[in-house]
Amino acid sequence: MNKYRDAARAFILWLGVIELERAVNAGLSVSDSTAERKLPSRFVLAVTVGGVIGLGILRGPGEIAQAIPEPKLYLGLWFFSGLFVLLTTSVVAELLGMTPRSGGTYALVRRAYGPFAGFVLGWIDWLSFAADLALKAVVIVTFIAILIPQAEEWRVVLAIAVTSVFAAIQLRGISFGAIIQEVATSAIGFIIVALSLALLVAPAASVEAILWQPSDTPLSKWSIVVAAIIFTYDGWIYASYFNGEIQGGAGAAARASIKGLVVVIGLYMLINFALVHSTGLTPLAGSELALATALEFVNFPLAGDLIVVAAILILLSHQNLEYMSGPRILQALAVDGLASKQVGKQGRGGNPVFAVLITWLLVVVLIMVGGFDFLLLLSIFFYVPLYLALIVGVLILKKAEPNVDRPYLAWAHPYSTYLCLLGWSVITAFQAYAERQTALYALAMILVAWPVYRYLTRQQHDP
Repeated sequence: MNKYRDAARAFILWLGVIELERAVNAGLSVSDSTAERKLPSRFVLAVTVGGVIGLGILRGPGEIAQAIPEPKLYLGLWFFSGLFVLLTTSVVAELLGMTPRSGGTYALVRRAYGPFAGFVLGWIDWLSFAADLALKAVVIVTFIAILIPQAEEWRVVLAIAVTSVFAAIQLRGISFGAIIQEVATSAIGFIIVALSLALLVAPAASVEAILWQPSDTPLSKWSIVVAAIIFTYDGWIYASYFNGEIQGGAGAAARASIKGLVVVIGLYMLINFALVHSTGLTPLAGSELALATALEFVNFPLAGDLIVVAAILILLSHQNLEYMSGPRILQALAVDGLASKQVGKQGRGGNPVFAVLITWLLVVVLIMVGGFDFLLLLSIFFYVPLYLALIVGVLILKKAEPNVDRPYLAWAHPYSTYLCLLGWSVITAFQAYAERQTALYALAMILVAWPVYRYLTRQQHDP
């Protein structure tokens, strides 16, 4: 019996849970992560770039090329979609600068709309983080299995091991996780630039071109194409999860977010221009990994394996970033009395220890039972109207809090704000129409959340 207990203890120690014990001994405290601003602005740059760059830029070009194989139109859609997201970032950055606390979109929505809206969004956001962590852990093993086929037999075990390592990293503290994120983001950027330059300097592949003719493509199809490109830019709001911990305050976080997205737009345009230059779009149409396909066309050695390695690195970076971000939602909810005070307790390293452990536990359960599909579908649905709500929130606070310090001001307000409002309103309308069933699920979740919220608030005020 003792040997099993010792083995279990060794496993727990390996996960890093010993940090929890140390934190308890040192004395945990409930905090909203504003006591010490120790994260430099380059960290915001890293989480913005690392948060936006995902598998979308590896898969998206092939999907978009299938619908839009004309190079100039294709590149124009990527560029102007990036500018639209950048303009949106500028507008929402004003709200970010006004909200000097960590907690992600929960904190932003709460400021603009009140605690109930924040409560609903906060819990959905946290659940979506857990679902995404579970899915990406499984996908990491799937990519590893391409290089090492035997890994497929141990998919669940390896997925749990991968996600456990990154949960353990966060138990070491925010500084360690921040270093890993900065290094990983730099490596990803280097790989993207290197492979894009390889395509640009290589002799263009000889492929048969197909003249694209404008068709009577319905407006809904165009909206799907644009929405797909815009979705590849998602992640620019990651700074909000650490907003109370950034050196220079919330204004510095807002400005660094803008810089990070500018870097991403530059990288995306470099990749897509390299694709157009090397092969044209026709042979890439429908490709699962367009960059790998293009590299193979120009006879680049080991192209497929390199892209698989890049995909694994991107996904590992997201494991680190999401374990840093998601638990801070629970922490902020706990500080406001909308979750157990226990999950709001912060360890010596600056991370909410119990929140990390609870998030890890849910991720492990989802990996084992496969319950992340619905949560991801729901979170993706909420993502579009969320941005619309944040833009409206900027307008609300302009009137409700006109004299509050605004370290960052939206570009060309009110014209930029109303333009973004119009754009996201159209995207939201198309999404609600296309995903009517998911919209009903979202409405049901909001209705169920009301009595839970009322119960929590009564408990908070009752002696």
